[in-house]
Amino acid sequence: MRLIDTHAHLYSRKFDADRAEMVERAMESGVDRFFLPNIDHASIEGMLKMEEDYPGQCFAMMGIHPCSIKENYKEELAVVEKWLGERPFCAIGEIGIDLYWDKTHFRQQQDAFRQQIQWAKALDIPIVIHSRDATAEVLEILDEQKDERLRGIFHCFTGTLEEARRIIDLDFYLGIGGVVTFKNGGLDKVVQEISLEHLVLETDAPYLAPVPKRGKRNESAYVRLVAEKIAAVQQVPFSEVARQTTANAEALFRVEELTSQSLL
Repeated sequence: MRLIDTHAHLYSRKFDADRAEMVERAMESGVDRFFLPNIDHASIEGMLKMEEDYPGQCFAMMGIHPCSIKENYKEELAVVEKWLGERPFCAIGEIGIDLYWDKTHFRQQQDAFRQQIQWAKALDIPIVIHSRDATAEVLEILDEQKDERLRGIFHCFTGTLEEARRIIDLDFYLGIGGVVTFKNGGLDKVVQEISLEHLVLETDAPYLAPVPKRGKRNESAYVRLVAEKIAAVQQVPFSEVARQTTANAEALFRVEELTSQSLL
């Protein structure tokens, strides 16, 4: 069964010692496509190298992580805008609002989030959202910006059933990763109530490894553990989780178009 990791930082230095072997392990586990979210200007080179090394399998996004939004955020936005004008990207991400670490640049995060949403809509590509301690704030902006072109993934979803339903009503997928396997995380109970049609799989590698790898470096092969947990809580065959979540990701990212572009 084919699986897709819709969110993995495979360019991270934590993979420098065994990156090729890590990708090979993922492929042996059935994971054959990887979507790479950008962080800021410093992560672009490594991300694009992954795409170059694995054409038709690794796909780069472009955007600024909210934790990289500082006083110079307009300079970072200018870098994103420049790259968006030079070549296609599968999505704009990861973008959003993070109020967990620091609320100092909340206004700047809002401004950057809005601008990047507008670029995504103009280019007709999805957005991949990072939201931490900011669900209400993110949803407020999505409500404000909503139109027929706004779509994407709520990355690392860990919220309530009510929040999940509101996100789904906005035509977004829920990105489900290792947290669904955590014993007291509570996400398994939410996922139990959500149709597979609204879910995509992710790892957020090298972060948030699922049980029984929790606390270790995460990698894309472990997306299989996430799929197995979803199959267990929904009491459906693993093959159905793999089929539907892969179809969801392929439809959202328009994988056939991306693959043909990468082979030109």
